[in-house]
Formats: sequence, C-alpha cells, structure tokens
Amino acid sequence: MKRSLSLIAVGLLTFGSVFAEEPNNLRLVLLIGQSNMAGRGKVTPADQQTHPRIFMLDRACAWVPAKDPVHFDKPKVAGVGLCSEFARRYAAKETNAQIGLIPCAFGGTSLDQWKPGSDLYTNAVARTRVALRSGKLVAILWHQGEADSSASKIATYPARFSAMIAQLRADLGATDVPVVVGELGRYREPYAPFNAMLPLVTNAVPRSTLVSSEGLGCNDDKVHFSADALRVFGQRFFEAFERLAAEPALK
Repeated sequence: MKRSLSLIAVGLLTFGSVFAEEPNNLRLVLLIGQSNMAGRGKVTPADQQTHPRIFMLDRACAWVPAKDPVHFDKPKVAGVGLCSEFARRYAAKETNAQIGLIPCAFGGTSLDQWKPGSDLYTNAVARTRVALRSGKLVAILWHQGEADSSASKIATYPARFSAMIAQLRADLGATDVPVVVGELGRYREPYAPFNAMLPLVTNAVPRSTLVSSEGLGCNDDKVHFSADALRVFGQRFFEAFERLAAEPALK
C-alpha cells in the first residue's frame, strides 16, 4: 500500500497543461476518503456525458470536463461516485455557478493515513491549493470508515477526525467550509457500530453534517455502493450541504 500511495503522490503533484480558456470562479468541492468516495459504481455511457459548468481536476492538476470515473486512485476499478450527482444537483440549483471537483480519495485507506503530514493529506492540500487559483472552496465531502470499523478504532475516531479536519481547514484557509460526512453502507451489519458513532463525529466538528445511507444498495461485492445508490447518495450529500451552507458561518 505504501508504494502505491507514493506512486499516486507523484501523479497528483505533476502539474499538467490547462485549457486555453481555463475555468475560473469555480465553486470547489474537495473529495476525500476511501473507495466509496472514489466510487466503484458501474460506468454507463450516460455517466460519460459532460456538463458545460462542471469540471474536475485531473491527475496532472489540469481542469477537464467532469465525467465518471472522476477519481483515478485505482484505474482498473474506479467508477461512478457520489460526487457526480452532487455536482449535477449543485449546477441545477445554482444556474450561473461553475463547479470544480477535486478528487483525492483513495481506496482501502484508514483515517490514520489521512492525518496531517501523510501522503494523502499532503496531496489533498497541494491539489486544493492548485484548484484555489481558479475558485473558492465551498465544501469538503468525506466518506471513509470501512478500514476503521473495529471497536478500538471506532472509540478514537471522533477525536482523530476532528483534529484532521481542523488542521485541513487551517491549511486551506477555509475555517467556515462545510464538511459533509456519509454513513457506511447499511447492507453490512458489521458497519452498524461505526454508523452509530458518526453523530459524535459531526458533534465534534463545527459546521459539519451527517448523511444517511438508509436504503442504499451495493455491488455484488457487498462492500461498495452501486452506481444507482451513489446517485441517490450524491443527491443526499448535496441536500445536506445546501442546508449546512445556509447556516451562519463560524465566528
């Protein structure tokens, strides 16, 4: 795993060329976590259709029209993720807004692999700083926990997560940016204790909210949400973000 993360780090920090007319004034959305944030839903031709106001930061840190798979953490299995429907809902609601997705999730990773100073954290900050040249960070979307579902890790998760988010907000100069956290799939009973703990996470993190995974189905592997489920999840993430964004900013 360490070797693969090092390789992806090299790719993430290799800046590529940009459009002749580079997007600007983007509403930037940072995508972090593990495989169910990256997305493992089956890609259809419809998922390859682009939207004129939705962009993604590719592996070379260039803005390109967004289409699934948005993430590139594990190209052989990367697929539909929740971020695509989130962006579509955002663009439909804010008809003049341009959306910029910043994919940084990496499958199979634990929260400790996201702590400040780690490869994943460092690359997420670096990629977001590149993106900030073209817009403003408006949301951090997080889905992770399958790798932290043991009792010992659950017990310390709220403190570890809140510390990571506090540092991330500070490093990005985005104290008020909303944080949206999703439940693990309810199709696996062993994840129930982790989901039961998650309200403690959002209580510990100012201006954050939790999104339910109730009723969402999975792929045949019984680990990853299906493409249809991720589209619904993306809608729920956007609705939760919209409510949170309407609340007063932190002081």
